[in-house]
Amino acid sequence: MKSLPEEPEKPLRDDCCGGGSCCPCIWDVYYEKLAKWKEAKREFDELANNDSSDTRSPD
Repeated sequence: MKSLPEEPEKPLRDDCCGGGSCCPCIWDVYYEKLAKWKEAKREFDELANNDSSDTRSPD
């Protein structure tokens, strides 16, 4: 089974210039990575749940 990648590190408030002219903004990059991580985590959890149900003995 694949391992779950590490959750992206949230930028500090001081990491953003606050000017609004950066393209992409550090927050845009973070939220994009976070969305991808959440999707990977959902898939990972789904696979883990399927694997655990497959290994149970029938009642």
